[in-house]
Amino acid sequence: QEQLVESGGGLVQPGGSLRLSCVASGFTINSYYMSWVRQAPGKGPEWVSTINTGGSMTRYADSVKGRFTISRDNAKNTVYLQMNSLKPEDTALYYCARVSKFIATTEPEYDYWGQGTQVTVSS
Repeated sequence: QEQLVESGGGLVQPGGSLRLSCVASGFTINSYYMSWVRQAPGKGPEWVSTINTGGSMTRYADSVKGRFTISRDNAKNTVYLQMNSLKPEDTALYYCARVSKFIATTEPEYDYWGQGTQVTVSS
């Protein structure tokens, strides 16, 4: 059974950093593009970042570009999101998702999601 488990969230002050991890089980991530998606309270899901199978291509939402870095370790079946210079507007539940369809000009489609990890940015 395919499963994604996120971790690494928490409470951090503005300007701080966090590193999220997403461990996959039931499948090997090296065959899939992977994404991070977030959802803030009272808002819809917002795509954050996508990485291709080998890690050579990454894409970011304008709101996080230059501050967040997506990476992957296929040997560990794990995807990461390094978040620096965090802002209060980054507060959200962050989900890891397996990409089922990637089109460069629009948001990917997903077939599996994790349960999410909460990130709260507040002083």
